[in-house]
Amino acid sequence: MTRVDLNSDLGEGYGAYACGDDAAILDLVTSANVACGLHAGDPEIMARTFALAKEKGVAVGAHPGFPDLWGFGRRRIPFSPDEIERLVAYQVGAAQALAAYAGHRITYVKTHGALGNIAAEERSVADAVARAVRAVDPNLALLAIALSAQVAAGDAAGLEVHQEIFADRGYTEDGLLIPRSQPGAFVTNPDAAAKRVLRMVQGGIILTASGRELPTPIRSICVHGDTAHAVATARAVRVILEGGGVTLAPFLP
Repeated sequence: MTRVDLNSDLGEGYGAYACGDDAAILDLVTSANVACGLHAGDPEIMARTFALAKEKGVAVGAHPGFPDLWGFGRRRIPFSPDEIERLVAYQVGAAQALAAYAGHRITYVKTHGALGNIAAEERSVADAVARAVRAVDPNLALLAIALSAQVAAGDAAGLEVHQEIFADRGYTEDGLLIPRSQPGAFVTNPDAAAKRVLRMVQGGIILTASGRELPTPIRSICVHGDTAHAVATARAVRVILEGGGVTLAPFLP
């Protein structure tokens, strides 16, 4: 029987500002990637999200990004690999502390936005992220963009690596995410996203914009939590996968 995780990026409000319906998403996903305070989030939101995830039986991970509240962590900032290593270590430590405070524990790390995209393409940045995770806690796993430099870097660092695909994003012919500024970057129809996910999971493939199939292990599926159709997409993905005989469960205990 196929077993796969369903994750979402959560805790991405800031102060009095909310972002997405985290409570509704947590009823549907099996893992939550919680913002660590630099691209979004703050101690109050982090503690609340970790506590709610524990209450709902959802696994949690750290979701570090660039220190870019104005750009939601989606602008490419020219930090050096050494600076990125420390930025990631800083955020993973914050997530561990707030999760412990809430009575939960993080089991993995997944990079956010521009940091994740750069780490998917550039091995030096992927290595910096992996080094930071290993230095803070070598027992943490790395949730990596499938077929990206993140996978090789995590393996080289001796981390447990799990590959993910995206339900609501389009793929280039190389298997990377189509940039948000380009046509085809988003899959906004929940039913279309769900059918596409089922095809990828059952086939063990990434489906590119042209229909090319790229074989890959798939341990997790991401639905972004900050979109208007996030809850509907997560629900549609869950329903179609379970209907197709796929078991949804965290990739880590």
